[in-house]
Amino acid sequence: MNYSKVEKSIFWPSLILIVSATVLLVIFRESAGPLLESWLQGITYRLDWAFELLTIGLFIILLWLMLGRYSRVKLGGAADQPEFSRFSWGGMLFSASMGTSIMFWSIVEPLYYYTWPPFGIDAASNTAAEYAVSYGLFHWGISAWALYALPAVVMAYSFYVLKNPSLKISSACRGVLGKHADGFIGKAIDVLVIWSMIGGLGTSLGLGVPMVSTVLGNLLGIEVSLWLNIVIIIIWTFIFSISAYFGLYKGIRKLSDLNIYLALGLAVFVIIAGPTLFILSYFTNSLGLMFDNFLLMSLYTDPINQSGFPQAWTVFYWAWFAATAPFIGIFVARISKGRTLRELVFNVLLWGSLGSWLYFAVFGGYAMDLQLTGKVDLIGIQAESGDPSVIVAVLNSLPMPVLVSIFFVILGFIFLATSLDSASYVIASVATQELSPESEPARWHRLMWGILLSALAISLTMTGGLNVVQTSSVLVAVPVLIMYILMSLSLIKWLKENESKHVYVKDEK
Repeated sequence: MNYSKVEKSIFWPSLILIVSATVLLVIFRESAGPLLESWLQGITYRLDWAFELLTIGLFIILLWLMLGRYSRVKLGGAADQPEFSRFSWGGMLFSASMGTSIMFWSIVEPLYYYTWPPFGIDAASNTAAEYAVSYGLFHWGISAWALYALPAVVMAYSFYVLKNPSLKISSACRGVLGKHADGFIGKAIDVLVIWSMIGGLGTSLGLGVPMVSTVLGNLLGIEVSLWLNIVIIIIWTFIFSISAYFGLYKGIRKLSDLNIYLALGLAVFVIIAGPTLFILSYFTNSLGLMFDNFLLMSLYTDPINQSGFPQAWTVFYWAWFAATAPFIGIFVARISKGRTLRELVFNVLLWGSLGSWLYFAVFGGYAMDLQLTGKVDLIGIQAESGDPSVIVAVLNSLPMPVLVSIFFVILGFIFLATSLDSASYVIASVATQELSPESEPARWHRLMWGILLSALAISLTMTGGLNVVQTSSVLVAVPVLIMYILMSLSLIKWLKENESKHVYVKDEK
């Protein structure tokens, strides 16, 4: 495996920005926190239409790519074959994208919708219960994965068809930016993308570490503390370091495969041990409700009643996913050599959505059953002790709670490690001069970013500044809106101008 040299004009500005901004946000977190929150609220309320139209627009473009004349364009030359099995490929794209977020929100999110439902529905009513899981299926389904799929398609086309020797979002915008993609504008885009990755990981940490810490504390009979959180981050870093050392083929792929096996195993256990028929029936009903209201949910801004529901949930999610999408797009593009455009889009939308739906169906359905039957008052626990305690209560209600909790903690560690090794690989790729399909960023480079991310995580956990960094990263979604437009226009232009370079696959398996 060949290793490529560092792009100093991206590496140093990114490193300086991350360290400086983090230090400033921590020092001034008491004043910066409310300011950033007000900015975030302003964005979600004033640009709700923009994020919703962007997301539905991307879905339309992706449908065109799957069904149109360019659907059989191969990402690579005639002799290029996929590097990974479909299982490993799907496992890596899902694990890198979701992290511990899906473990956390699939349990607690339906409870929020039950007590604060959309469309003016009465709280804690039967109708609210029907929408509780269906809205989770919507937020973590096709639309979310459309935000991830478009950057992946453009990056993969640029890298494997046009042979642009870099995995940078600036390269994906070259069709519109031209020579400016190599200048200040392009460098600024790439540095901004790296910052968005830091914030995205901050969100995974902000959800994953307290969740794992609470479950582990319950298992060991100890109080959740700052030091327990730090120990978790250190263990997580150790797992990541082993994976990053072995690289994409021997490290990240194998860790992702293990991750998917464990995630599927836990879901199957809950289906069998829980109220099986209710979970299956509730999911079927929720899925139908989601598809029946897909356009309404996609374009719901509630301008008359002004409940704030679509801004607090849908628009926030689209902004969060958009901010982290360049990172996911680069990683998915890198592992998609030899696929066709149709295959890439279809598999990202289908397998990404199915994975998310499985967890909301199983864990969301099980949590709602506990609440609706009165077996466990999860809403009361949520109000009194917080979301991590809800997860502990759900795990303790299952048969063999100790074994289930141990399994859950192991899965949480691996999900966190998978997110970090994927992110460090992508950051190192963006800060590398040139990459060919046969090369990787230098091993020290990948490890350095991972260790830096872990050090920042520990510092932010100790100082309480993690939430501020999370909020600041979502603000990056505003310029990312423009990036999406540039990437979409670049792709359409490239497809029309480079037909002679296309290799078409006649029969896709």
